[in-house]
Amino acid sequence: MTEQTRLAKYIAHAGVCSRKQASRLIDEGIVSVNNRPANHIDHVDDNDNIRIDGKRIQGRAALTYFAYNKPVGIDCKLNPNDASSLIHHLPSGTRVYPIGRLDKDSRGLLILTNDGEFCNQLIHPDFHQPKRYLVTVDKPLDDKFCQTMAKGVPVDKHITLPCTVEKIAEHQFSIILKQGLNRQIRKMAHYCGYKVVDLYREQIADLNLATLNLTENTHLKIDKSNILKN
Repeated sequence: MTEQTRLAKYIAHAGVCSRKQASRLIDEGIVSVNNRPANHIDHVDDNDNIRIDGKRIQGRAALTYFAYNKPVGIDCKLNPNDASSLIHHLPSGTRVYPIGRLDKDSRGLLILTNDGEFCNQLIHPDFHQPKRYLVTVDKPLDDKFCQTMAKGVPVDKHITLPCTVEKIAEHQFSIILKQGLNRQIRKMAHYCGYKVVDLYREQIADLNLATLNLTENTHLKIDKSNILKN
């Protein structure tokens, strides 16, 4: 990079995290530019001394992408002091992070990358990339459940966007979401009188875990074009 770039974008290009997460790091006060606390309006290039938690970052990282089959019990927060953290299961020799999260009690597909711009394409609401989940609940589904869920229900002072919901077994349904509110599916099901007992994310955009032959708690290097084909 020779041109000066907005700080959060520079951090994303360096492969540290997404641009949105970089803004959070700046807010937390752990980013410095030329030995002073960073500001969101800072524009920087490779000649600047940019540090996160005291560690210098510089230049555009080689971009890499992995699919990971997350088991229940792994926390997606990258906390090195937590034995259950995803950070202990990331590919060795790489600095990647998850695009979107699954809560600790959920399992299934995660995409791991250091491509901040690509992360933005997948999770920003303007792009509405679909994610498909298979969900098991604690009692038989009634006739109105799928219709109510599909139209949208109140979650955290929002009405969820219309989505595709299909009953696939007495206690199980599939749901395709194009948004990602915190613990959204669990809260939607709770509003309808059900408790989620298993939540499995099968697909993100064009990448389907069922076709990857990826066992639980393992990862596989993938091509970016397999995730977004268009």
